[in-house]
Amino acid sequence: MNFTPRLSVLDQSPIPEGSTGADALHNTLDLAQLADSLGYVRYWVAEHHGTPGLASAAPEVLIGPVAAATSRIRVGSGGIMLPHYSPFKVAETFSALSGLYPGRIDLGLGRAPGTDGLTMFALQRDRREASPDDFPQQLSELLGYLNKSLPADHPFARLASTLPGLPERPEPWLLGSSPQSAVWAGQLGLRYSFADFINPAGAEIAALYRQQFAESEEMPTPVLSVAVWAICAETTEEAQRLAASARMSFRLLRQGKLIPVPPVEKALRWLEQQGASPSSSEPGRDRRAIIGDPDKVREGIESVARDYGAEEVMVVTITHDHAARRRSYELIAEAFGLRSSATEERASATAGTS
Repeated sequence: MNFTPRLSVLDQSPIPEGSTGADALHNTLDLAQLADSLGYVRYWVAEHHGTPGLASAAPEVLIGPVAAATSRIRVGSGGIMLPHYSPFKVAETFSALSGLYPGRIDLGLGRAPGTDGLTMFALQRDRREASPDDFPQQLSELLGYLNKSLPADHPFARLASTLPGLPERPEPWLLGSSPQSAVWAGQLGLRYSFADFINPAGAEIAALYRQQFAESEEMPTPVLSVAVWAICAETTEEAQRLAASARMSFRLLRQGKLIPVPPVEKALRWLEQQGASPSSSEPGRDRRAIIGDPDKVREGIESVARDYGAEEVMVVTITHDHAARRRSYELIAEAFGLRSSATEERASATAGTS
């Protein structure tokens, strides 16, 4: 297999200290336009709740503006945390998005709450008791609406024909970082996106997904992407310096303290007080980070793709300075030759219509 992967973006809409959530949302639109012009394959927005450091609380709201602001790149959720929602409502929402932006909408689905227990409870409509842990049933019902595969005697079967964006529909993915998610994705014949930035020991889990994969006419072979945490700068020293902001955030997160993304100098001072090495490339304990100059980051991304046998790598980057985040994605695109490839594709398409 060719382990020079396709590249995509996973955006958590970080909120830098000194700015607002609204600023972060506009930064997401700006970064999406950049990724579109650079030749990235897809742009996913995450779901996190109740944190001052991330503005990604409503991916279903962000996807439409991102798709409208771009022209080529696929846009989707990374992901929709299904336990919070009605499967039918999710099906309607992503059907509508697919109808508006045909052939460009992805529906990445996850089981994690994307927040702490109290905030998860606040998200519930019915708070008389905790929501049941019925993710497999929710997932099956949602796929039934999208695929029109609910049994004829299912009480909601007729609703599949009422989805607003028909005949268009989103491309479903299952997100995960555990063996269970790999089993579900495989048995259901779904595309699978593994969060290496959460669990860097996922190569065996990726293999499990392939072993469990149930072929279908629509999905004859397994499709795997892996999401990695990375920062690229002109020099490795500068990339490590930029990573200080995320390192401080991750360390405080482990202590239950949520903060906006701190400025680099503030983070470096704090890390020094904590006795941490200023040249470390790790964002946090038990997390993999790919941090360095373009050659080093390309090597790291290709190594992860090779470990997983992944056709695609999604890059998530958090810096205090939005310009530094933009530059990181630019340098990665240049290292992989994405800009020239995208230009060639556009030129070929234009020639085909002339």
